[in-house]
Amino acid sequence: MYTLGIDIGSTACKCIILSDGKEIAGKGLYPLGTGTIGPKMVFESALKDAGLTREDIHTVLATGYGRFQFDGADSQKSEMTCHATGIHFLMPSARTIVDIGGQDIKALRLDAQGRLDNFVMNDKCAAGTGRFLDVMAGVLNVKTYELGPISDDAQSVVSISSTCTVFAESEVISLLSNNVRIPDLVAGIHASVAGRVAALVFRNGIVPDVTMSGGVALNHGMVRALSAELKTPITVHPLCQYAGALGAALIAYREATK
Repeated sequence: MYTLGIDIGSTACKCIILSDGKEIAGKGLYPLGTGTIGPKMVFESALKDAGLTREDIHTVLATGYGRFQFDGADSQKSEMTCHATGIHFLMPSARTIVDIGGQDIKALRLDAQGRLDNFVMNDKCAAGTGRFLDVMAGVLNVKTYELGPISDDAQSVVSISSTCTVFAESEVISLLSNNVRIPDLVAGIHASVAGRVAALVFRNGIVPDVTMSGGVALNHGMVRALSAELKTPITVHPLCQYAGALGAALIAYREATK
């Protein structure tokens, strides 16, 4: 039996196809989120990757920011539940999950069975989110995915004092005009985000092992900064960006085989 999970985020869409709830038969990622052609394109990409058609898929479950706008789903689940399920499948020892999304920050705590025990979420401000990193990358005239490697060359961490994205943008521009090294600025940007995220994680309580899910987890500079702020190691799975879609496909399989 094939089940498909689609995670429709604000900035990217991810898709996973599972065979009998165990093996990944296909996957897809499209760098456009809800309200765009992203969901349609990632759906077709995953089917092509698996060599399947829509008729081969028993159940489609949608999650993420735009889950209710996707007509091709049989059902929907919250991203918190799906990320918890997906990460537990990938990393059974994980108890704390940090998900820095495009529009929000989520801190999840799991029990030993991988069930969602508690969570806190901040979606009131762009500072501390993936959107903040996108804006800062634009100011620095680099791609967001380049921020991690750039930060490797930092000699110091520049303090970004502004707590608002708009003011932080102006602050970074001012620092650039004063010839502050870009790697040091990027390290400061990561530290700024980490400080905001850590406050949320501490509020929810930290239980090891700690991991990150979502696309921001692929930024090793961000992982390093958050690990330093939390004073605990953070392990990241290579499929971290697909955790929500994987969880959706797993839940679809469980519901179909009840």
